[in-house]
Amino acid sequence: MNAVSTKIQDVFNEPGCDKNQTKSDKDRKKGCTKQLQPGAAAGGCAFDGAKIALQPITDVAHLVHGPIACEGNSWDNRGSKTSGSSLYRTGFTTDMNEMDVIYGGEKRLYKSIKEIIEKYDPPAVFVYQTCIPAMTGDDIDAVCKAAAAKFGKPVIPVNSPGFVGPKNLGNKLAGEALLDHVIGTMEPDYTTPYDINIIGEYNLAGELWQVKPLLDELGIRILSCISGDAKYKEVAYSHRAKAAMMVCSKAMINVARKMEERYNIPFFEGSFYGIGDTSDSLREIARLLIETGAPAELMDRTEAVIAREEAKAWAGIAPYRERLEGKRVLLITGGVKSWSVVAALQEAGLEIAGTSVKKSTKEDKERIKEIMGEDAHMIDDMTPREMYKMLKEARADIMLSGGRSQFVALKATMPWMDINQERHQAYAGYAGMVTMVHEIDKTLSNPVWEQVRRPAPWDLSDAAQ
Repeated sequence: MNAVSTKIQDVFNEPGCDKNQTKSDKDRKKGCTKQLQPGAAAGGCAFDGAKIALQPITDVAHLVHGPIACEGNSWDNRGSKTSGSSLYRTGFTTDMNEMDVIYGGEKRLYKSIKEIIEKYDPPAVFVYQTCIPAMTGDDIDAVCKAAAAKFGKPVIPVNSPGFVGPKNLGNKLAGEALLDHVIGTMEPDYTTPYDINIIGEYNLAGELWQVKPLLDELGIRILSCISGDAKYKEVAYSHRAKAAMMVCSKAMINVARKMEERYNIPFFEGSFYGIGDTSDSLREIARLLIETGAPAELMDRTEAVIAREEAKAWAGIAPYRERLEGKRVLLITGGVKSWSVVAALQEAGLEIAGTSVKKSTKEDKERIKEIMGEDAHMIDDMTPREMYKMLKEARADIMLSGGRSQFVALKATMPWMDINQERHQAYAGYAGMVTMVHEIDKTLSNPVWEQVRRPAPWDLSDAAQ
């Protein structure tokens, strides 16, 4: 655990994190949160964060070293799509038992790696450390090193046992595993002045594919997406990109910053949610590429594509604006979505009753103020009771959140729409914005809400008597 502790301290001292920069040296060493209790770390633990950050690498085997429940609880909890291999959707676990706790699980881990390589022949195996083997002292680094030498395949240790901290820490530890063992280990067949990385994008519901055609039209090549719809070799040679876009800084700012330091790859943080933000991101990608050697005419072509796509998007939104104008949205999410989705909703004429910022950085909050003004309704933490009261009193017309909050809205008989990582609709880019507006309109105008708010027939009969 000494190596893990050192790595955690390194992550906590991340200079690219705005929140971290404001802390004293003493507070910075304490980290972002207290460690979690082993056995009570289910949901939102460091292991969970590492798994969801790396599982969208589609052609590798993701092997969880621990009890079977760790893999069961973390499997496929992000709806990341693939355009190639589906191996990432196969759950692999060492399924540790009581005897492994007593005698150690290293032999079982080695045999599991051997079986996976012989049966599936993946380009690499990612091995995830969990609470129990971390506490009993299983050295997954040594096992991975021995297995890689024996079988001639990269076997990547991901040291992120659940109890070391929350999901966000796990995201960053996953990024550290890529930086230590994957990035820079292979070379692409060729490079171009138009090669970019997209970092912190997970291709939820296929959102990457809504943006990629625009980049393809401009001749901009996504050398690597870390990690949505990624292949192992793409991540391994991502160090040859000319520029990078950071989609979610809370998850992988350490990857973007260290790649800039090591390989001189400039990056910016942007969003593909909303018409204006998508246009701004395309312009910034073009600007960075021009600065690193691409022809200046790239910006002219970018502006032409933006003008055409914006016109199509506004035309697609127009039929809904009259019905949506002035409707109030309660947005319970966090991170990059706390501001990127706000901008998108305002473009459709919707008003923001409040947006949660519990998982947002200081920079995220500043962006919300820029978009909504100084009187922005930012909610640090809202209990289910407060959500229910706000919806029941009709201070919001619809709630956009993750699946865990949907039952609060349904109990209040108010419309709800999934905006979180489990969703099945893609909302990125210009086409995604039109889809989002269409889905909100469809949800708000669903006749079921009028029906469920009516008194039950037996209540009417009692009132008549």
